Amino acid sequence: MTERKRIAILTQGCKVNQYESEAIAQALQEGGYITSLTADGDADAFIVNTCTVTAESDRKAKQLIRRLHAKDPTAPILVTGCFAQSHPDEAAAIKGVDHVCGNEKKLDTVAAVKQLLADGKPAVPVISVGDVNTAPFEPMCIKRFDRTRAYVKIEDGCENRCSYCAIPAARGRVRSKGADDVVREVRGLVENGCREVVLTGIETASWGRDLDRADLAELLERVDAIEGIGRIRLGSLDPSLMRPAFVERIARLSHLAPHFHLSVQSGSSHVLAAMRRKYNRDMALAGVERLRAAFPCLELTADFIVGFPGESEQDFADTLDLVRRAEFLQIHVFAYSRRAGTVAADLPDQIPEAVKRERSAALIAAGRESRRHRLQRALEHPLQTVLFESFEHGMAKGHTDSFLEVSAPTQVPLHGALLPVRLTGLESDMLLAEIRRS
Repeated sequence: MTERKRIAILTQGCKVNQYESEAIAQALQEGGYITSLTADGDADAFIVNTCTVTAESDRKAKQLIRRLHAKDPTAPILVTGCFAQSHPDEAAAIKGVDHVCGNEKKLDTVAAVKQLLADGKPAVPVISVGDVNTAPFEPMCIKRFDRTRAYVKIEDGCENRCSYCAIPAARGRVRSKGADDVVREVRGLVENGCREVVLTGIETASWGRDLDRADLAELLERVDAIEGIGRIRLGSLDPSLMRPAFVERIARLSHLAPHFHLSVQSGSSHVLAAMRRKYNRDMALAGVERLRAAFPCLELTADFIVGFPGESEQDFADTLDLVRRAEFLQIHVFAYSRRAGTVAADLPDQIPEAVKRERSAALIAAGRESRRHRLQRALEHPLQTVLFESFEHGMAKGHTDSFLEVSAPTQVPLHGALLPVRLTGLESDMLLAEIRRS
């Protein structure tokens, strides 16, 4: 019997990349290969699914590829993802790389890996990168999931053209998965035991823009009606989506989790205009207030960029103020990264790195203060339901529907169990609980 080949798929960046890597893994498994989503152990070939959102992302992609080649110089390496799409020649020039595949046909990596394993490493790396702006939505469907929640990609591409962002060039125009296909995929996951589904995309709020008479609220209503559906979450959202009519419709859903991640980016209207975002400070705060009114147990998380060109002390103070007023459960803070080919790269008044570091630290501190406040507020509503995801040293950890992280003592692993708990305290930024027995 021929020994089955092992393929390691390493993923960097967003939830969309995670979904695509899972789809690639399942396609390889159907072809008789053994797959791993980590670099632990030996592998006959490596697929690296890259990100290019910041200069640091590019550096990490190169570092990972070099580390894999050093680990096993004989194993073929295939590079895909946003760094591969945006910088194909640069990716191909990294020692050890044998094939570079773009974002428009990521499932082509399956055939490419098979050929590399059959024919060996080529004398010159193959570059297979097409035009993402003319590509259709690539059909992908996952049937299984390794985690307690499954990510389902419903949209690709972005047409917002924010002045700082390199992703539209790497992902192309908006392309949406058809509503029937989304419902079919989610139904299959639910039938296979999935307790929580996250609908995600490069610009999730743009789903349906390229389809005839489609809107995100209607799609959510159809997913909400799937028999046996557990929790539904959404990927990162533009605050401009939170208009009154949309919030009113989604608030009526039975299974939509009361947690949203907003790509706020700044609390300054001046900076938001320079970023070419579709909203200002007041609109973002109004969206937050609208959500809090519609979802009594709501928690919000958000992304912010500090040190954008021209960001003044007052602009940054406005961001600090917005974080405190919105009371986010958690924020992710990024220092502005100058990306070649973007409008912001050529703007005057670029902020010194030392100032970026100082502002990042201050905003992170404000975010921690806000998180502590939200966790203390959560103790006022001690009866919760937790989907448990991990187990270590006699403690099971998981999340409530509003994305509060909870830890509870247990003698057995509870991976995938959805159980009622009573919150008992707060320790080191973690809510403690006891499992309620019937």
